[in-house]
Amino acid sequence: MTDAAASADPRVRRTRLLLQNALERLLETKDFARISVGDVAEAATLNRATFYDHYADKFALLECLVGERFKTLMHERGLAFDGGCTSALRAMVLAVCDYLGATPRLGCERQAQLEPHLESAVIAVLRNFFIDGIRSHPAASSLPPEMVATAAAWAMYGGAQQWLRMPNRPPSESIADTIVALVRPILVAEAPVNA
Repeated sequence: MTDAAASADPRVRRTRLLLQNALERLLETKDFARISVGDVAEAATLNRATFYDHYADKFALLECLVGERFKTLMHERGLAFDGGCTSALRAMVLAVCDYLGATPRLGCERQAQLEPHLESAVIAVLRNFFIDGIRSHPAASSLPPEMVATAAAWAMYGGAQQWLRMPNRPPSESIADTIVALVRPILVAEAPVNA
């Protein structure tokens, strides 16, 4: 069964949701480093073999969990990238800041294992939003949409991550315009002229 077909199968979706919810519950009380695949399977009332039918390891499950939760937040807010609208970019920045700010104990040194997986999953969702928007609203740029989307996603996430690390962090609304000012030029960049 292809990955697309598997994700359309209600049984597969239900099993993956059970595993994601189990990991999310475990993270409320336990450090990620101390959570085993067996813990997740037991909390989901599934066996380890079923876990491995869906995910390679707990890190893959974590990335899927984060990606799905962040994508849901973006959809709940009705966000889409339409090719460069500043208000749409600002709303995306606020979504990233809100998501990162609400992630429990992200700044905690014991949860350091979470950060690269959180980063990877959020950037992947942002990249896909940008690619969809660029393809739906093509600009005059001859730069590859995938490259532009990837650079913009990293820049947006990086700005939000820096905001998260600020001592006495200001409200996300006060930093959103700064991050938009950094990301927008990437999205409207022109291809370099070869000399």
